[in-house]
Amino acid sequence: MQLTKHAHACVSLEKDGTRLVIDPGTLTPDAAAAVARADAVLITHEHFDHFDEKLLTTALDSQPELEVYGPAAVAASLGDRDGRVHAVAAGATFTVGSITFTVHGHRHALIHADIPCPDNVGYLLDEGTVYHPGDAYFAPDAPVRTLLLPTSGPWTKFGEAADYVRAVKPERVIQIHELMLSDLGQQSVAHLLGENGLTGLEIGRVEAGATVQL
Repeated sequence: MQLTKHAHACVSLEKDGTRLVIDPGTLTPDAAAAVARADAVLITHEHFDHFDEKLLTTALDSQPELEVYGPAAVAASLGDRDGRVHAVAAGATFTVGSITFTVHGHRHALIHADIPCPDNVGYLLDEGTVYHPGDAYFAPDAPVRTLLLPTSGPWTKFGEAADYVRAVKPERVIQIHELMLSDLGQQSVAHLLGENGLTGLEIGRVEAGATVQL
């Protein structure tokens, strides 16, 4: 499986001709181009930086084979679209082309008691090849080879991120959701959390537009 990193929380995954895009939000400049090449889009939650409703509405209109998966609030905002929009919850399993994924977790991480937490799900693809947690440090009860680790945002904390990596025990970590960090901030993440820091694993940094093999 190949992973292409896009800005912020968005990634594309491709295997044997099947292409999925996760969390093409409004902070991802090439989100529309990524979705245009996709067989399916997976949304972790309804926040604008993960879910661009206008973009997906347009894509569903212009791509008659496109499927979209997301929590109930996301599905409700897009409509059924002849069964191509799927409301998902923890415990569900789906297959798109050559890729199977399972759904994990149920709630966005707490930002503040005064700010409501929407539903948030994570996606574990291809029997543990890669896990995208959305905006939560939820550890799936399954092996994870590559963990996509959120490292910036109003809800993130480096200490909790370290404990999360320890709980998941992945073979590999790649930063996502890092848009709010400067270059120095990303270096700090790598130093504090990395192979010589709290997790003992390299915190991979993949530039937007780059592709890596998983």
